[in-house]
Amino acid sequence: MEVPSLCLGTMTFGLQVDENESVRILDRAGELGLIFLDTADAYPLGGSRETVGDTEAIIGRWIKLRGNRDQLIIATKCFAPTHASPNAWGLSRKHIMESIDASLMRLNTDYVDLYQAHGFDPFTPIEETLRAFEDLVTQGKVRYVGCSNYPAWRLGQARNAAERLNVTGYVSVQPRYNILYREIETELLPLCRSEGLGVLVYNPLAGGFLSGKYQPGEEPRSGTRFTLGSAAGRYQERYWQESQFDVVQTLKEQVEKRDLNLVSVAIAWVLHQEGITSAIIGASNPDQLDANVAALDLVFDDELLKACDEVWWVLPRRPVNEGYR
Repeated sequence: MEVPSLCLGTMTFGLQVDENESVRILDRAGELGLIFLDTADAYPLGGSRETVGDTEAIIGRWIKLRGNRDQLIIATKCFAPTHASPNAWGLSRKHIMESIDASLMRLNTDYVDLYQAHGFDPFTPIEETLRAFEDLVTQGKVRYVGCSNYPAWRLGQARNAAERLNVTGYVSVQPRYNILYREIETELLPLCRSEGLGVLVYNPLAGGFLSGKYQPGEEPRSGTRFTLGSAAGRYQERYWQESQFDVVQTLKEQVEKRDLNLVSVAIAWVLHQEGITSAIIGASNPDQLDANVAALDLVFDDELLKACDEVWWVLPRRPVNEGYR
């Protein structure tokens, strides 16, 4: 299956962005040719048990309203807790089977194009997970299976298990990747290039931090990822650091003297890297999509490419969380 270079991420629909604005974003995305949608059963980001599934439901109502399911490529995920039950999370056969049926109902469709493990489950044998996913493909509920937030060693284990079981297994991985965070280049990205796996990266704008709109010393603004419910602490820990403010300001100067948009440059840089299939972009209003799409036509000069590359190497190294990257 071929996918576009840009994928519309929807994890803010239903909390940071209300349903009316979500519909406007989806409509604008359709006008721009953004037919690849990424979501998850646990979204919206930063929500609670009461909001679980709201994002998929918004997309489902939009699909029913527009009657455009056949024009879309839909990716969703399972793993995170969805309700208060011992089996309501993880990658067991029970949870996977229950999750896909609930997602299909909310999305108003009888299949998803890409079904992804949202994280890896250390308590469930990989073989059980892969057999369950393969059954969903056989049943026609899922076209392809991928994973998200897998380190290279765990993805390698999954690839070996799929070969032993004679099943297709994961055809793609969804990691975090941007100018400020490039851990996947060490092992995960070389593995994916070698094995021919799709790489659908999230956070190409570092949760909006790479828009350049934040100033050193200011407090996180309300209505952004950095103050959004249960996700606020995670995003502040990732990006709201003095060293990251400094490098973004330096890069912004390089970009602006070329009359370019930092949003477009940050996304274009990601797509410029060898082995990247698609970048998952987000928006809190329809107008923001234009700068994202402009990345497709951006051409780097050597000096700007060097400036983007140098950002990562001057940032302090921090420990990697193996369970959630």
